Amino acid sequence: MTLSKRMFDLVMALVLITLLIAPMVVLLLWLLAAEGRPVFFVSERMKTPHRAFRLWKLRSMKEDIHDQGVTGGDKANRLTPSGRWLRRFRLDELPQLWNILRGDMSFVGPRPPLRAYVERFPNLYADVLQNRPGVTGLASIICHGVEEHRLQHCYTASETDAVYARVFVPCKAKLDLIYQRNQSLCLDIKLLWRTVSVLISGRFR
Repeated sequence: MTLSKRMFDLVMALVLITLLIAPMVVLLLWLLAAEGRPVFFVSERMKTPHRAFRLWKLRSMKEDIHDQGVTGGDKANRLTPSGRWLRRFRLDELPQLWNILRGDMSFVGPRPPLRAYVERFPNLYADVLQNRPGVTGLASIICHGVEEHRLQHCYTASETDAVYARVFVPCKAKLDLIYQRNQSLCLDIKLLWRTVSVLISGRFR
């Protein structure tokens, strides 16, 4: 990660935390009243092919100690009413501002993968994870809607895993590597703006 990218992440994260601290407190209190504890969901993700970190999200599902793998139709019955709303606008990812401050993530980069996929596709992720994982990125913008639609029609964990590994792991990796070859602060700003635009347009559909 370049110094300019890291400084951009730090400044943006601090500005957003300052602006969102009051709404975030209200949101946390609402979630606590609506869904109870825990409010946060913490998941192991990979920062490099050999280094893991704890990714923070707002909890959007009912707890399951046996939960593993990506989210597909097999987990649909665990989504809470507030969780559906949080995911629609990606508000469940607000706590990742903390991950950005810690240096685990950047605003823009490949989505941080689960250890299982990194171990299954070591050569692929050795290239992809040369970039620090991000909250959004080229692959997230292009694939998110298609991935969600495709996986929601998978009704078992094994089916979800098979489709994700066969279709979306290589597809997203190709896009992540395109971003890697063309990475610049200007491109990061464009992708962030595109992410906001997609969320806003989705809101009024």
